[in-house]
Amino acid sequence: MGSSWGGVERQNLALLFISSVALRKSLTFHSLGFLIYKRKIMIPILQSCLMIVARFFKGVCFVLFLSMSIVTVQLGQCGNQIGFEVFDVLFNDSHCPGGLCSKRENEAYQASCKERFFSEEENGVPVARAVLVDMEPKVINQTLSKAARSGWWKYGQHSCFCQKQGSGNNWAYGYSVHGPRHKESIMNLIQKEVEKCDSLSGFFIIMSMAGGTGSGLGTFVTQNLQDQYSSALKMNQIIWPYGTGEVIVQNYNSILTLSHLYRSSDALLVHENDAVHKICAKLMNIKQISFCDINQVLAHQLGSVFQPTYSREGSFHYRRNPLGDLMENLVPHPEFKMLGVRNIPQMSENSLAYSTFTWAGLLKHLRQMLVSNAKMEEGIDWQVRPPLSGLPPLGKMSVNKETHFNTSIANLVILRGKDVHSADVGAFKDPALYTSWLEPLHAFNVWKTQRAFRKYEKSAALVSNSQSLVKPLDMIVGKAWNMFASRAYLHQYTKFGIEEEDFLDSFTLLEQVIASYCNL
Repeated sequence: MGSSWGGVERQNLALLFISSVALRKSLTFHSLGFLIYKRKIMIPILQSCLMIVARFFKGVCFVLFLSMSIVTVQLGQCGNQIGFEVFDVLFNDSHCPGGLCSKRENEAYQASCKERFFSEEENGVPVARAVLVDMEPKVINQTLSKAARSGWWKYGQHSCFCQKQGSGNNWAYGYSVHGPRHKESIMNLIQKEVEKCDSLSGFFIIMSMAGGTGSGLGTFVTQNLQDQYSSALKMNQIIWPYGTGEVIVQNYNSILTLSHLYRSSDALLVHENDAVHKICAKLMNIKQISFCDINQVLAHQLGSVFQPTYSREGSFHYRRNPLGDLMENLVPHPEFKMLGVRNIPQMSENSLAYSTFTWAGLLKHLRQMLVSNAKMEEGIDWQVRPPLSGLPPLGKMSVNKETHFNTSIANLVILRGKDVHSADVGAFKDPALYTSWLEPLHAFNVWKTQRAFRKYEKSAALVSNSQSLVKPLDMIVGKAWNMFASRAYLHQYTKFGIEEEDFLDSFTLLEQVIASYCNL
């Protein structure tokens, strides 16, 4: 297919190809955007055809290259409360005055954020691209009210679904009863939100693992999204329960959630309640820590990941497909899809006013946080070192070992703020940090923007696919197995159709996940 092909022949072939794909997949035209991104089919033939397509679909050619939108699905009490804080952070940051960049660049940043996360109604108030789901009305009503009171943004009038009976902290009830009973209503709401997007990047699903609605119904909804939108990306942001226990059956709920999501989600972005609680206490200096405090820390970390960054070094165009780029950089193999986030610096506003940072200092601490599996910069173990480059490791990871070098599959560093182009990330390219089957060239990426995040002159986030979650996962599986071996509380699940074989399948899958990460 060389130079002998004329322009008209290339354009006609490309148009025929796009039309046949659209018909075969029963896709709307805007769906082609994420088909192109996910399947990596933006070849020269397709590029040359976009001008032809624009003649038939006026203006769509331009829309395909704007930021692709993300539809957020907030599930259960936890998901809805965190979802509100995330949208509040995204909006407030994008409208933060100054941002240490030019007015033009700030406007481009705002426009990119809005296209990703907000649509706009006639009265000019941005509306979150979100669907709110809970089986009890209280939290959703509170969430809608808080957003409306802000006066800056709001949720859509018809973007919520709630009932008057919860799931009783039972994964099986959320999955097997509420899911099938309310499937049509929930999926219709999601479809209406998708139809508002000119180009869909995918779904961001916020849920907890410990309860019944977020975990059980959240799993059911994710599976249906996979069935109905197989070409769209799905990232589940899941809240790992406190080790001391919020719900007596939380370990059952957790293993059922994780094992099912491993089959239907593209990536699991995990936040541990215990780790975030320590950040609130030690870095934010909060004395009486509430769930609102924890959710605000989570929202800060998520905002630092999802707000716009430049598409490449030296470019001043913001990347268009945030979920697709995250997956491409961090999930090279479907057996490894558990991601964690670290943020630096993170502190109270009072402390921030008297603090200064250098990129060298921030990145040195962030790298050691990765190496030693520390969730915050305070209390880093500086004794942990990666094995010398080129030498074989002394042994595979043991989940029982207290201090161990944290081997990575892939890392993404996101830098925001003043003099960002001078930041040296060379230390993250050390082959000793990574598994032997992936070159650092493919395992490490950096995203940058000189636009500051919130009130931080300089800030860095690290999204990592590594061994960091092996120990907490092994603990949850172990606790669930001990309960299962004594048949404790199983009747609460079997009466809603979750049999012992389902538990055994979950244990088997998660033990394989643990083994795979340990053997990196």
